[in-house]
Amino acid sequence: MLKRICIVALLPLVLLGSCQRKGATGDNEYPLGDDNEYPLGVDNEYPLVADNEYPAADYNEYPDTVEIRYARGLRVAYGSDGIHVIISDPDPEARHAARGQEFVVKRPSRRVICTTALQLGNFEVLRLEQCIVGINSLKSLFSPAIKEQLRQGHTVEIGREGEFDIEAVIASKPDYILVSASKHGGFDVLRQCGIPLIPHHGYKETDPLGQAEWIKLVGILTGETRRANAVFDRIERQYLSLKRRVARAVDPDNLPTVASGRQVREGWYVVGGRSYMANIFSDAGARYVMADNRASGGVTMDFEAAYAKSVGAEFWQIDGRYKGQYSLQALAAEDPRYATMHAYKKGTVLFCNLTQTPYRELAAVEPHLLLADFVRAFHPEILPDYNPKYYKPIN
Repeated sequence: MLKRICIVALLPLVLLGSCQRKGATGDNEYPLGDDNEYPLGVDNEYPLVADNEYPAADYNEYPDTVEIRYARGLRVAYGSDGIHVIISDPDPEARHAARGQEFVVKRPSRRVICTTALQLGNFEVLRLEQCIVGINSLKSLFSPAIKEQLRQGHTVEIGREGEFDIEAVIASKPDYILVSASKHGGFDVLRQCGIPLIPHHGYKETDPLGQAEWIKLVGILTGETRRANAVFDRIERQYLSLKRRVARAVDPDNLPTVASGRQVREGWYVVGGRSYMANIFSDAGARYVMADNRASGGVTMDFEAAYAKSVGAEFWQIDGRYKGQYSLQALAAEDPRYATMHAYKKGTVLFCNLTQTPYRELAAVEPHLLLADFVRAFHPEILPDYNPKYYKPIN
């Protein structure tokens, strides 16, 4: 049975313009033609860039109703009493994944607390950072706008899971709090404050566009559905256009191979064969060495078993937190066996440094750029002038 919660904004509707950008330009400056008219990374009229690098578009050309096409954990229906949002766990392996919570959004809200970096990125790509009045203690915060809002006191830190500063939460006067299914500590205390807790399961979507489509939830909650539709439309067009270009350019019988992950504490951590990253690999024109693995999330494997499947891969994707410039030498220092891998010898190890890039905040809402990073590595002739944002080869 669905749980139903009515969300009623605490701010009057006359304040809806408080988070909008001024000086919008027409969409004619950035036409949304098909990929043959505006090839990604080639035609200067439609460059491959993050949405938040564009001038604000004329969102009024887009519908104010939301249609969900990719996200498995998000459904929307319109009724006379408001917008019905049904949120469920999109992980196909999750128990009771079909169950969900239903929220009726009667009026938009302009004050929200985010408890993960991914939620924060949803607001960043929509340019709605001013609507964020509280964040938890993040290890790394990249958003210049949120840093400035913290400095000015518009946004406050509310502490970590299990150690929330309830006084700070209440003082920030949030209309709702976005929470994550992977984090549970302290949420009962927040619930006792009478503030609606809205699950944000975008990170569990296995379709890259499905993850990005959760920005439409933010659009609904803030009353910025036109804006969310416009931003997602550009993301979708760029992603699908590049995916089609790859499909036309590569030989499906002669794809490069790619390995994932490395030893993390008790075992070699890899992304599952049905995961978000595995789908990115496939769309970028590569064969994932763990493609026969049926997991939709991360998997910890025995080192020897993972090494045996990965040692001959032409490319190797890894990420981590590292102060300074990560190198092949630093990688081999972690385990000498890494230096025997083909990708290591070839110099095709692709590393994302989480201390230097906003991966946790923005990668999920920039799948077109994440895809481009791997296309640039696997098939450089397709994007010869593209500069990777997240994953880059190390020396």
